Amino acid sequence: MTLNTRSARLAGALVLGALSMGVAAQGRTLTNEDYAHAERYVGYNVTPLVDHAVQTVTWLDDTHFWYRDHDASGDHFVRFDAATGKAEPAFDHARLAAALGKVLDKPVSATKLGITGFTTTLDGRLDVNLRGKHYLCDMKGNTICTASRDESVEGVGHEPGVLSPDKRSEAFVRDWNLWVRDAATGKETQITLDGVENYGYATDNAGWKHTNNAILVWSPDSKRIATFQQDQRKTGDMVLVGTNVGHPKVEKWKYPLVGDKDVTMIERVIVDVDARKVLRLKMEPDQHRSTLCDDVSCGRDGGWDDVQWAPDGGSLAFVSSSRDHKQAWFRVADIHTGDVRTAFDESVPTYYESGNGKVNWQYLPASHEVVWFSERNNWGNLYLYDLDSGKLKHAITSGEGNVTEVLKVDAATRTLWFRGVGREKGVDPYYQQFYKVSLDGGTPTLLAPEPADHSITLSPDGRLFADAYSTPTTPSVTVLRSAQDGHVVNTIAKADISRLLATGWKAPEPFTVKARDGKTELYGLMFKPTHFDPSKKYPIVDYVYPGPQTGSVGSRSFNPARTDHQALAELGFIVVAIDGMGTPWRSKAFHDAYFGNIGDNTMPDQVAGLKELGKRYAWIDMDRVGMWGHSGGGNATVTAMFRYADLFKVGIAESGNHDNRNYEDDWAEKWQGLLVEGKDGKSNYDDQANQNHVAGLKGHLLLAHGTMDDNVPPYETLLVVDALIKANKDFDLLLIPNAHHGYGSASNYMMRKRWDYFVRNLAGDVPPREYEMKPPKD
Repeated sequence: MTLNTRSARLAGALVLGALSMGVAAQGRTLTNEDYAHAERYVGYNVTPLVDHAVQTVTWLDDTHFWYRDHDASGDHFVRFDAATGKAEPAFDHARLAAALGKVLDKPVSATKLGITGFTTTLDGRLDVNLRGKHYLCDMKGNTICTASRDESVEGVGHEPGVLSPDKRSEAFVRDWNLWVRDAATGKETQITLDGVENYGYATDNAGWKHTNNAILVWSPDSKRIATFQQDQRKTGDMVLVGTNVGHPKVEKWKYPLVGDKDVTMIERVIVDVDARKVLRLKMEPDQHRSTLCDDVSCGRDGGWDDVQWAPDGGSLAFVSSSRDHKQAWFRVADIHTGDVRTAFDESVPTYYESGNGKVNWQYLPASHEVVWFSERNNWGNLYLYDLDSGKLKHAITSGEGNVTEVLKVDAATRTLWFRGVGREKGVDPYYQQFYKVSLDGGTPTLLAPEPADHSITLSPDGRLFADAYSTPTTPSVTVLRSAQDGHVVNTIAKADISRLLATGWKAPEPFTVKARDGKTELYGLMFKPTHFDPSKKYPIVDYVYPGPQTGSVGSRSFNPARTDHQALAELGFIVVAIDGMGTPWRSKAFHDAYFGNIGDNTMPDQVAGLKELGKRYAWIDMDRVGMWGHSGGGNATVTAMFRYADLFKVGIAESGNHDNRNYEDDWAEKWQGLLVEGKDGKSNYDDQANQNHVAGLKGHLLLAHGTMDDNVPPYETLLVVDALIKANKDFDLLLIPNAHHGYGSASNYMMRKRWDYFVRNLAGDVPPREYEMKPPKD
């Protein structure tokens, strides 16, 4: 063997060795044009190319609703008459644009108004929401708009309010007290007087979320408000420090952590608005918990999910949850005396939830009954309880598949309408469908039969519903249906993706693989380059979100851009997302798969699924596997890089909650359990902490975090950084000054850095230097 031959073979061996270690050899050099081609498939470029995709409607009354339509010329707000099937402009777009242009002192396009919604006030004016800023517009004669309030700014006259059922009053929080604003005159009245700092009424603070929204529920007659006085006086602080020239801005707020002796508590009250009197319920303070999410308020409208008034306003029902979420109590309060009675409760070994996407229990005082959601038979079903005795009467639904959202109950006809998944054989178990069922039991009637994901909006009287149905591969069709038998009354819109397809866009490919147990089906989506060549070998990138409150894939409705999966694929990758065990929408056992072991992060399922895909498709290069994720996905990515380093060669972990002892108490204590420390100082939270596993890192890891992240504090990533330095490990770090959890204006920079990192370290190619993303200015 000659020296040259030996040298060549040695060089080849070194290259192969480098590749096996995750250090990619230099390949092709990508250009700005290559990145520009990929950018064509980012959301801000492809979403506007989908025409007439109407996902939701807003009902104005029992027979009229409005919706936002879109085509090549821009957005159009349409008013639909359900009785006649006639659609017409909801308002004069040109006049409104001109009036908004005057108050904003800049041109406003009639087809690119930028409004996110509108309502009609009692005096007939339009209350227009323009990206969080409200304008009252008188559409009579010469249209005039005046600034109303700004939901993004705190201060006098700016606090977002909760509108009363009669639409005459808005309740809001100011200076730790509850106030009411007259919707017509703007006159403001202080209702409570004893609220003080960190012990205020209706305040919205879950630790990870701290807003000036009011959390409350109006009585049906608009005379009383159910809310709480939130005690955070002993709750620990979270502190972030900004980056600027001069003295830094310090943000400080209450943020309870796992294991804290003192956490935020709520003291339930009923407020008589006219009398300005507070009735404190006769019970111990309740945990700041929900039966659905990690906050007392799971919605975005200032609602309070686990509280319901009787239809006549004569009593109040609510559900209390234990700190560890394992027990829930159904209770009823006397609104005159404050007496509280516990009707029944449910205890579970892991965590109790009242639905998937919505709190599903229903208070039916007229018939002395309660509709209760339970997963006691391994599936989310509904049960009817006797309110007086607290005894179970019978099951309303049964069998496999979950009730996800109860949307309406008609007590007079004893009929209930709900969304559900997994109830039809042969249909993707993640597709939401729509049913009605009798409170007395029986087989539910399927009202939205298409094998697709259905978004439902019921009319106020419950006679009709708008149904937008689609799949990840087929665009939406939106129809108006009868809530009695599901027959189609009118077609509202049919999405047109002609302009999208003209770009070369292709839909992702649904697939199934086996889970860690070798038998459970897992569902995912695959994104291939539009110029896919099966004769080539492609590196694969696994996008992950481990749950347990949601999964990697997300909604099964049509979406032309799921994060930047297709864009990344265009750069020469196969991109996949797999919903592993431990994520919701399937059986209770499936969801409980890694309860008490957050460090699992669905990794055994991701590994099993990727290996199966690698065996199935010769064009997947299993020597070049990467992963990325944000938040919980950032946590999972680091877990992959530290514990499964032989498979995952490159990882990008954004804003990860790497040690949940440093995260908001409610979330982790639900999924991992309460903190338990032994005499040896070890705890049940040690294994889930990523910094304890840095020794396993072999490949390329990029950590990223916003320095003002008030959801997952940046210290989470710095704990890992500290451990990596002490372990003498190589890694990359990107801290984004003053950025919050979603990175805001720096999000496109982060996307480009993500592309660069995979292109360079996983594909072995050279990215263009400092490519600049070019989102449309409007």
